[in-house]
Amino acid sequence: MAEITLTATTGRTTGTRSSRRLRAEAKVPAVVYGLGREPVAVTVDWRELRAALITDAGVNALIDLSIEGEGESQLAIVKDMQRHAIRRTVEHVDFLLIRRDQEITVDVPLVAEGEAKAVEDERGMIETLMSSLAINAKPGSIPDQLTYDVSAMTIGDTITVGDLSLPAGVTTDVDPEDAIASAQISRAAIEAEAIEAADAEMAAEQAEESSDGGASEDGGESGGDPAAGEGEPSGDEG
Repeated sequence: MAEITLTATTGRTTGTRSSRRLRAEAKVPAVVYGLGREPVAVTVDWRELRAALITDAGVNALIDLSIEGEGESQLAIVKDMQRHAIRRTVEHVDFLLIRRDQEITVDVPLVAEGEAKAVEDERGMIETLMSSLAINAKPGSIPDQLTYDVSAMTIGDTITVGDLSLPAGVTTDVDPEDAIASAQISRAAIEAEAIEAADAEMAAEQAEESSDGGASEDGGESGGDPAAGEGEPSGDEG
């Protein structure tokens, strides 16, 4: 994983008004802590910070933080980043100092690969249930992302944390049974099936009604004239 150098200026005044003024100057208020040191309020240049965060590693980029007034730069990562609720601009950053030989826990993006043809043929969809995974690794072993293949999935299949292939030196404390993605019938397909079933039921009812209406309707009972045999009795009267 590539490392990026970032300069942190100390001596900033804390408080809302001071932070607002810094942001207007394209600077970001931040704090540095970790490795047993007391938190230090610093300022970083937004352009430099942005360059650090748009690498493939994203927020997990390893940063050689050069703190003003201190000799050697120190290895750090972005532990927390606050954004404006509407503009999504970076409002504040927490930098955590780390050691190269010690494991840390970070969230790594999960990315689906492949095309689930069988699911598409059934008018289904792959539902993403987990977009990132908390992993444990030394700084040099942190992957940019973890991938999983959905091409063999069919309706009803689920990919879990235990199905992931973790790189060497990477572990996770997340339950291996936790689902990452599942293949399901889409809402549109369910609605389409319901409409098709309703249409089929209606067609069957109409066919039944048509069959009943075409039956023979006789006005009377079958047989001879009902008046037959009701005349005068035959034979001589004695």
